[in-house]
Amino acid sequence: MTKIVNHWIGGKTVEGASGTHGPVTNPATGEVTTKVAFASVEEVDAAVAAAKEAYLTWGQSSLAQRTSILFKFRALLDANRDAIAELITAEHGKVHSDALGEVARGLEIVDLACGISVQLKGELSTQVASRVDVASIRQPLGVVAGITPFNFPAMVPMWMFPIAIACGNTFVLKPSEKDPSASLKIAELLSEAGLPDGVFNVVHGDKVAVDRLLEHPDVKAVSFVGSTPIARYIHTTASANGKRVQALGGAKNHMLVLPDADLDAAADAAVSAAYGSAGERCMAISAVVAVGSIGDELVEKIRERAEKIKIGPGDDPASEMGPLITKVHRDKVASYVEGAAAEGCEVILDGTGYTVDGFEDGHWIGISLLDKVPTSAKAYQDEIFGPVLTVLRTETYEEALDLINASPFGNGTAIFTRDGGAARRFQLEVEAGMVGVNVPIPVPVGYHSFGGWKDSLFGDLHIYGNDGTHFYTRGKVVTTRWPDPADAPAGVDLGFPRNH
Repeated sequence: MTKIVNHWIGGKTVEGASGTHGPVTNPATGEVTTKVAFASVEEVDAAVAAAKEAYLTWGQSSLAQRTSILFKFRALLDANRDAIAELITAEHGKVHSDALGEVARGLEIVDLACGISVQLKGELSTQVASRVDVASIRQPLGVVAGITPFNFPAMVPMWMFPIAIACGNTFVLKPSEKDPSASLKIAELLSEAGLPDGVFNVVHGDKVAVDRLLEHPDVKAVSFVGSTPIARYIHTTASANGKRVQALGGAKNHMLVLPDADLDAAADAAVSAAYGSAGERCMAISAVVAVGSIGDELVEKIRERAEKIKIGPGDDPASEMGPLITKVHRDKVASYVEGAAAEGCEVILDGTGYTVDGFEDGHWIGISLLDKVPTSAKAYQDEIFGPVLTVLRTETYEEALDLINASPFGNGTAIFTRDGGAARRFQLEVEAGMVGVNVPIPVPVGYHSFGGWKDSLFGDLHIYGNDGTHFYTRGKVVTTRWPDPADAPAGVDLGFPRNH
């Protein structure tokens, strides 16, 4: 029988009442293996109501209680990392080792949340005036929501909810309907760790569920990761409804290679960062900018490595790259390669039409490499989100920098060089939120924040790290004066208060 994935509301599984379900396929076989319940407005309301009720006590709970539960959750997550990775591989398609890496990066944020007490320390200034003290404290918001993408069904939710609930909020997660099972497993582990019912809830669905979260008066903040058009919509709609919003959008991440770079290291990095997880990463390198005369040699080194990548089912230990998430997405990615030559690109590797023996109905596409790509080509302008690497040529560093900064995206970027001065100049001049120096995928560690610039981020604060703590709390300043019994009455004074 087809597996059914239902909602998690108030600490238990709740069957979908709307009667509407969405298909979940195994990308390696194309087979529909699971149906996921789509929430109605009433079901979203029930999840928010459960979170609101839980907040009455969770928001007043001690830091010791919160972090104790998170430590237990961390241990359970660690013990179940293989099981979660298997769910990810079955529904997303990425290879098992990549899925394990996703869980490991999510664990980093749980580690951060376990030590949230340091981030929530307030400030105190004594004797700012005669017998007057001023304290700054941070308090939780209430019910907050996360809307997360298919490409990291475990890691991206863990960028959000551990920090949110450690700060004293309650959480409603709307994961991608394409690979929903990991979120239910996480909910079960949180419950097993002792998290009170209603503190963490999961509702599945489509635009109906999303729009209700954006409009619901009891949802105080919304976190989102996804494409730029949807990020812009999330930010506009939620902000109009008075909510705090962080909406991380799409990317076109450039890797600048200077003539003095180690070309073997650069080629290794380009292949790893472009084709890992079949390119379905917002931090994937999708555009290499070769400066000077190194272009031909660099492209040849990339081609040699890319042709050797083993493509197959994610649960096969021999596979290095799996299928794409859906057939529709596979076809869209292929269209960029099929139209590339007509737009002036030189097609070095064409991955369209690729199949895997025994898995002919899977969502397969091979490695594609496009050289001498003009900036007018759709393969350069759009976020492809697939295993297609474009190579652009410039004569100088300045020309390359201008090209990168002209992109509407500003998520991540990298420079490969042996010149420390050039690297320092690049990290200051490039318009992107995350920069790697001889590091192709500069995803920050948990205690630094993740986020881009320009059309890659809508909202003021990045995700996790110090920005995450500030996003899920609001500041309050308390000014206190305890008069001494010996003081004479102050009397009435209509002047503006002054410190003295």
